[in-house]
Amino acid sequence: MQISVMLSNFSQPFEEALETVLKLEIPAVQLSAGPDDDAAKVRAMADAVAARGLKVSALCVDLGDLGESEKGDELIEKARPLIDMAAQSGSGICQTHIGIMPHTMTGARWDSYLRCGEILARYGESAGACLALETGPEPAKVMESFMRAIDSPAMKVNYDPANLIIWPAALPKFADLAEHTGREIGVYDREAAIAEFEPVEGVKRLAPFIVHTHAKDGIGNGGWGDVPLGEGWVDWPRYLRLLKEGGYDGYLTIEREAGNDPIGEIGHAARFLREQLKQLESV
Repeated sequence: MQISVMLSNFSQPFEEALETVLKLEIPAVQLSAGPDDDAAKVRAMADAVAARGLKVSALCVDLGDLGESEKGDELIEKARPLIDMAAQSGSGICQTHIGIMPHTMTGARWDSYLRCGEILARYGESAGACLALETGPEPAKVMESFMRAIDSPAMKVNYDPANLIIWPAALPKFADLAEHTGREIGVYDREAAIAEFEPVEGVKRLAPFIVHTHAKDGIGNGGWGDVPLGEGWVDWPRYLRLLKEGGYDGYLTIEREAGNDPIGEIGHAARFLREQLKQLESV
């Protein structure tokens, strides 16, 4: 496994951020494409990354809620050029969120996910890129069920263990989002939430589908509990061991969505991961 970083997390101009990556001795970056970007811009960014001897681990895009059946066809059309951009980035991985899949795995929202997912997977196969759906709003078993239903090399998982801690604590605070789960969301209970969402153990379910990961830590404080690596509830030694045992040898992409010192905290995260990987190899 190697270390990468979400370039946007530095909150610096593109070229300056790449120089910071070099100084921190991180070998790869995850790029982001916004609504006004096109394939030419993504190619130019990928060329700038390669010119510095770095790799692109994935392309992050904002797709939308595929559970909204009335918007399904619109979102499919939106997704196609984004998948093409991921192929142009050199990574072949288009990392995104697609809304909150119903925990019940039934109903109109679930059917919309299956329909849209099937179409996008077939498109990804022809484009030479895959969608990597990020874990978090739903338990690992729901994502596993979706992946097995689509059954395509172009529909995979971006594993984020912190999201599987943060989301179950946050859902009771947001009735409009909780409604999308298709079930009653009660008072947050840490032990029950970890047992259901499986932030670390979920790797055993999803190992066949993981193509990219986010190295993020979190706590279930009911807000957006993103904390520096090693200061949250993720059991890093076990998490990395399960990834290795599951055959994962891709990127651990540092993502830090909070904090007032992005460069310092990303540097800390890189050092933390290097030490964790060193210990993993010594076992």
